[in-house]
Amino acid sequence: MTKAIIVAGLSGGSGKSVVAVGLTAALAKSGKIVVPFKKGPDYIDAGWMKLAAGINCYNLDPYLMDEEVIKTSFLENSYGADIAILEGNRGLYDGVNPEGGYSTAELAISLGLPVLLVVNCTKTTRTVAAMVLGCMKLDERINIKGVVLNQIGTKRHQSIVTQAVEKYTGIPVLGAIPRMKRDIFPMRHLGVTPHQEYEGSEQAMDMLAETAATHLDLDRISEVMVDIQPIVKHTVSVTKTKLRIGLLVDAAFQFYYSENLEALEKEGAELIPINALEEQALPELDGLYIGGGFPETSAKLLAANVSFRESVKIAANEGLPIYAECGGLIYLGESIELDGEVHPLAGVFPIRFGMSKKPQAHGYSVFMTENENPFYKIGQEVKGHEFRYSTILDWQGTSEDLAFNMTRGTGFIDGRDGLVSNNVLALYTHIHALGTPEWATGFMACCRKIKNE
Repeated sequence: MTKAIIVAGLSGGSGKSVVAVGLTAALAKSGKIVVPFKKGPDYIDAGWMKLAAGINCYNLDPYLMDEEVIKTSFLENSYGADIAILEGNRGLYDGVNPEGGYSTAELAISLGLPVLLVVNCTKTTRTVAAMVLGCMKLDERINIKGVVLNQIGTKRHQSIVTQAVEKYTGIPVLGAIPRMKRDIFPMRHLGVTPHQEYEGSEQAMDMLAETAATHLDLDRISEVMVDIQPIVKHTVSVTKTKLRIGLLVDAAFQFYYSENLEALEKEGAELIPINALEEQALPELDGLYIGGGFPETSAKLLAANVSFRESVKIAANEGLPIYAECGGLIYLGESIELDGEVHPLAGVFPIRFGMSKKPQAHGYSVFMTENENPFYKIGQEVKGHEFRYSTILDWQGTSEDLAFNMTRGTGFIDGRDGLVSNNVLALYTHIHALGTPEWATGFMACCRKIKNE
């Protein structure tokens, strides 16, 4: 049996990442095998959870995946673990509609998991009890088993809030995180800074583990967890010839779902990590997957690595299958302009990018495949998500050239997405392999076809 719980908050910025990552790190340091999960389309929090546990973090998203797929992923990936910790996203009941569709609450109900609710107590005392009580009553199927108080100012503050919560709700307060002088998770854009770009991430992890061990009642939190019965992960014996699939993995490109990489491996991929900031050229490959990230923060280094950029362009022109998402799309462009300075990029597509201070696309998306492309069949509908601040400064193509019609979301331009050149497909939309299993199959089939030819 494995113990499991969801860490949720009243809102984004409530401190649930501090609690979820700290709790995971503290339990892992105590010798427990902790498998982490993240609700929703999130790479950054998932990266911190993976760092805390030392084990891959898996994303569970009711919008992108069917309920049975989510349950199977949760139980299979929990196999062999002592504890499974699932971090929610946004507020407990926040979803895509007034009914809270696809919310953390909906996921908790589906998986039958108890909730550890994190509340930001800044400038409030007894009202915290009202907020917790409201979460209990809004949907009585939700099983809130404990509360963690965050941003506590003094011992007196903690005492008043604790007494109020326990008196009016009957739910125990299982921890109180004091107001910290140092922000462990500096915010950038709409989330925290990725650990790959965070100087001193290991020290920050030690601090989070110590904070959790000191200010959370780990024993009582373990007691309120529910027992689940994991199942052995279904493995597929790969009989096909292995293909060398490159991944750009560095400070600029970090956004890869564990499930996507495992899906490629099930289709016969030997994954080859590549640092686009340091390596001189692409190695011998059968395909290349460029995930998202923040290429703008490493633009000078990416631009300075001329030989690597040129090797990517040559490979694309020679027909290497390349799948690029968001940050990967930007890298395949001609250049990116930041603060008046132009940084040349790979130049596979004649696009000049810029950056806005406001999001240009954010949220779930859906596209319909309408034009020929290397990996998706015409007529296929795909669910995904978008998150970008980049802008299109110049592109001489037309929207009819793009492969996908966005039925939800923004896409590249004019409600369309998906630039195609030879065997390259670049798009702003991120997909999840459990929601779109055809992606790995289509990508690897193309790689295998080109290799055989």
